[in-house]
Amino acid sequence: MGKTYFISDFHLGAPNYNVSRERENFIVSFLQTIQYDADEIYLMGDVFDFWFEYKYVVPKGFIRLLGCLAQLADSGVKLFIFTGNHDFWMNDYLTKELNAEIIYKPIFKKIKGAEFYLAHGDGLGPGDKGYKFIKKVFANPICKFLFRWIHPDIGFSIANYFSRKSRLSIGADDSIYLGEDKEWLIIHTKEVLAAQPTTNYCVYGHRHYPLMMQWQGTGSYVNLGDWIKYNSYGVWDGEHFELKFWK
Repeated sequence: MGKTYFISDFHLGAPNYNVSRERENFIVSFLQTIQYDADEIYLMGDVFDFWFEYKYVVPKGFIRLLGCLAQLADSGVKLFIFTGNHDFWMNDYLTKELNAEIIYKPIFKKIKGAEFYLAHGDGLGPGDKGYKFIKKVFANPICKFLFRWIHPDIGFSIANYFSRKSRLSIGADDSIYLGEDKEWLIIHTKEVLAAQPTTNYCVYGHRHYPLMMQWQGTGSYVNLGDWIKYNSYGVWDGEHFELKFWK
């Protein structure tokens, strides 16, 4: 039985081509090392700093990552891709090319005998009402339809500008632990475990701060961190879940 890997927040495309390309090469080197023992890989959102699919156009670049993922898929590794707050405008391109399952919202899933709650993490828990409203607007089919009528050169330029304005996309310091009572994803996790006490692991991206916590008698909270600063990932072998760092 192979291992299940969880990875998040590559933000490829940010902050510029050269830095993103170096990070992409590093990620590909990691994926090549796990191809022999992985049977599932969960990409937990914000793989790209911006992504939008027109009918016949997708963002240019990321060939090395997509080629590596295609090779993994062709060898039998199952890919799951969560949409994040930077790349939620995915349709069926990656499904057709990589046979990947695109996941748009949090899910419960049993993996090798354990119950998992999986989500990118944006918009969960209390607070951030402004973002939650904006997310609903941009996820609206009418908004996507209207954006599709903008020429890709113009549309991508606008979107990349605002994406790079984000403190997360440019790799700003997001590594301050705020405490259980202020970390929205931890608060959300406690609510999930109260509602679904059989859940063993709640795994997220988004936060850019690698952290694993377990509460006595309940499941574990896992934030996967990012590949801008930490190069961190999760791995589950059916018996143990580990939060690890690639160097």
